[in-house]
Amino acid sequence: MRISRVGRRPVVIPAGVDVKYSNDQLIIKGPKGQMSVDVHPYVELMLDKEHIQVAPRSQNKLVITGSKIKLYRSIVGTMRAAIANLIQGVTQGFERKLSLVGVGYRAQAKGKTLSLSLGYSHPTEYVLPEGITAETPTQTEILIKGVDKRLVGEVAAQIRSIRPPECYKGKGVRYADEEITIKETKKK
Repeated sequence: MRISRVGRRPVVIPAGVDVKYSNDQLIIKGPKGQMSVDVHPYVELMLDKEHIQVAPRSQNKLVITGSKIKLYRSIVGTMRAAIANLIQGVTQGFERKLSLVGVGYRAQAKGKTLSLSLGYSHPTEYVLPEGITAETPTQTEILIKGVDKRLVGEVAAQIRSIRPPECYKGKGVRYADEEITIKETKKK
């Protein structure tokens, strides 16, 4: 059985991270918090003190036919990437940077809410979910930080969707590394 290149590499457990595996659930504790993931039934984990090795479960225990064969081959790499993201999240954390482009566009972090002035008739208040923090180093920059990579990206996408960048002047909320192609206006 072929395994993807991502799935073949072991996940390194850094110092200060505690890993427990029981009942098909992997619990990882680190300096920034605790996270858990349900291990897919097609995947088998081998743990030692410094590494987590992900491998496909032996086929004689499972009956796999048809379209499930593709999932069986690909789930090992997906599971390994998810475990690596959990370890990075509890040790370093994740962050996403947004920038506001437009005259009068401002952001201000107030505890668990983010107050956005984006050209509407009223300021928009965005309540941050549990486990996510927001910082505003300047009035036109927002830093979204958290332990869960998926949740950080989802919150950043929701804030961006309040006023996505428009294509004629480029005004709106955009990711810091995002390139907007500006269209030319219609001419008579």
